[in-house]
This record gives sequence, C-alpha cells and structure tokens, in this order.
Amino acid sequence: MQSSLSSPVCIVTGGSLGIGAAVCEKFARNGYAVINLDIQPAPSLNTELPIEWIACDMTNGHQVKDAIDQVTVQYGRIDALISNAGKHYSGTIEDTSDEDFDALFNLNVKGAMTATKAVLPQMKLQRQGVILFMSSEQALVAKPNSFAYNLSKTALASLAKTTALDYASYGIRSNAVCPGTVETPLYHNAIDRYVERSGANEADVHASEAALQPLGRLAQPQEVAALCYFLASDDAKFITGSLQVIDGGYTTQ
Repeated sequence: MQSSLSSPVCIVTGGSLGIGAAVCEKFARNGYAVINLDIQPAPSLNTELPIEWIACDMTNGHQVKDAIDQVTVQYGRIDALISNAGKHYSGTIEDTSDEDFDALFNLNVKGAMTATKAVLPQMKLQRQGVILFMSSEQALVAKPNSFAYNLSKTALASLAKTTALDYASYGIRSNAVCPGTVETPLYHNAIDRYVERSGANEADVHASEAALQPLGRLAQPQEVAALCYFLASDDAKFITGSLQVIDGGYTTQ
C-alpha cells in the first residue's frame, strides 16, 4: 500500500523484529509512511501497511547516511526517528572482550548517533521533528552481569538529553524510551543462552523473570510501541529530554 507524499514519515531502525516491528505497525496503522532500516527483512509485518524496508547495516555509517538521504529525497520530510536497533550482551567487565564491547557500541550507540546526525538537517529545515532512543530501565538502575549493555543504554539516555537541549530551538524533541523486560525475540534468545549455559529449567526462568516485575508479567512490544507513538504525537509536544520508563514498576523497588 502506497502512502501519500503528504503523510508524516517515520524512520525506524531495527524494525524487523520485536519492539521495532511493533513500532513500525503502530505508526503505519496511524497514517505514517514508515521506513524500516534493518539488516534483515521483517518476516511477519503486514504487507498491506505503508512500511518500506531498506536493507541497512546500522554499524556502517555510509549505509545509514545513504539510506536516510534516500528517504529524504523520496518523501521530502522526516517527522520521526525511532532509533531502536540494538543487541544484548551479558557479562561482567572482566568477561567482556574489547571486540565484543566495540561490536555492541558500534550498533547500540554509534548506530543511533549516525542515524541522528543524518536526520537532523531535514528536521532543522522543517523546524520540527521527534527523535526517540530505545534505551532501557538499565539507564536508571544496574543489573548484574550487564556491564557493556548497561553502559550502552545509559549512553543512549544521555544522547536523548543532549540532543533535546541542542535542538530545542529548531522545534525538535528528543526522548529516551526505557523499557523493562519485554517479551521479544531478543529476550527469548537471551533466555535460551542462559538455559544452555546453566542447565536451568526454561519455564522456571520465564516465571522468575515475570515475578521480578511488580505487575507480575513481562511487557509486550505493542505496549512500548504505544508509548513511542504517544511521544511522537502532538499530545506530547511539551515532553523533551526525558527518560520515559515503561517497566511494570521494576525501577521503583
């Protein structure tokens, strides 16, 4: 389904799975032309929705800039960037090799920085735009065995705040979305790796994860997508530079 050139335009990085896929669908169902920048196509997105996939390795700065320049030329506007691409890594500081640290930061942080730099010229020209960084509740609290991942998500929260201050005069808003534990393929992959290492019972591990949340369950990707859509809307036009937590009460404990 083609969208009108007058439709607002949303770029989602890492939009093929999990939270990113839910964000793509939420925005597309609400009138946005959505462009998914991901290294792999989305296996299950509704093909009737106005969602375009551009193959893009978010660790490759040239690919990111070229993809976003392509969007600017094609649509003539960029209304929202949801910087969601990222991966998980478990380990203490001693367990984390330089290579693994660099790979994590190149995707989680540098990819977000590169995408932000690429959308800012068009947003400044428009004198409006919204940038959301997919951070984590780990921007507020530490978790064990999460040195590099925690550091990367804290960096994204900082990026949201500094971007908000530096570009407020252009009408550009920037916020960090800080989910708790969300039931995504990323989550299931992490649990699978833990079960393989530890020999724990998978059902027990899922139950214990749910029990850690005051609301007694994990978040669903669609709930995070709904928060992103609100933050991109005019209903949130006085919200910028904030860390928006959606964690079922985890960080209040």
